[in-house]
Amino acid sequence: MSIREIRINSLGELIDVLTPEEPDAQTGRRRDSGIYRGMSHADWPLLTSLDQLGGVNPPHTKAGLEEHILRNFTRYSRPHLTHQTANDWELLVSAQHHGLPTRLLDWSYSPLVAAHFATVSGPPNTDRVVWRLDWQMVHRKFGLPELALLIEDLQQLFGNSLPFTPWSLARAEPGLRDFACMIEPPSLDERIEVQGAVFTLCSDKQRSFADFLTDHGLVSSLTRFIIPAAEVARLRDQLDLVGIDERLIFPDLDGVAARIRRYYS
Repeated sequence: MSIREIRINSLGELIDVLTPEEPDAQTGRRRDSGIYRGMSHADWPLLTSLDQLGGVNPPHTKAGLEEHILRNFTRYSRPHLTHQTANDWELLVSAQHHGLPTRLLDWSYSPLVAAHFATVSGPPNTDRVVWRLDWQMVHRKFGLPELALLIEDLQQLFGNSLPFTPWSLARAEPGLRDFACMIEPPSLDERIEVQGAVFTLCSDKQRSFADFLTDHGLVSSLTRFIIPAAEVARLRDQLDLVGIDERLIFPDLDGVAARIRRYYS
């Protein structure tokens, strides 16, 4: 069984296909429960920044350096942190936010935010992709609550008698079971809020996220929405029309400058 693919030619098509046909029995609302990730090349696998650290042909070649990377970030980041991190998980989120290679994979609650990242840049004449993950299906498979996890929940779910930290995963300490989950990060930065940012966390750092899910019988939890190369510019203009642009995604001077630069290029 392969990952389901749906080709979309417009923003309206994406919204239509993601809108449930019937309202939810409890809420009465038509709301999709997936999370989304946009990528500027449809053929790229779901790799974390740690997976890509040593290159992607093959990936995972420097996964063993994870603990050293975290250790150095812990050592050198303290003078620059504008907030006090409550624990090592918050420090990991901050590290990911600032571009450190980690095992976290970025997603968004908003398919429009994902579509922005899929179309805002990238090689010309290339199909783009918006991934959808049914994270509740993943949680059910691994015996986790069908709720968005906070970092405070991780210790209770995976810690047992020992502290459960990013260091535990990096060292692959005995007793840790295979799992994947979705976590909502604390709002350490305004960008996290406006992007509807969430992360997936996986116990395995030797497979792509899609391969890990497939090997655990979860291939149906993923859907790929392919944006054909010929329609990328059209969908990009539609996103600009509804205000999904750099000024929204990056609510600071960097975002303002990026929006103006792209608009006049």
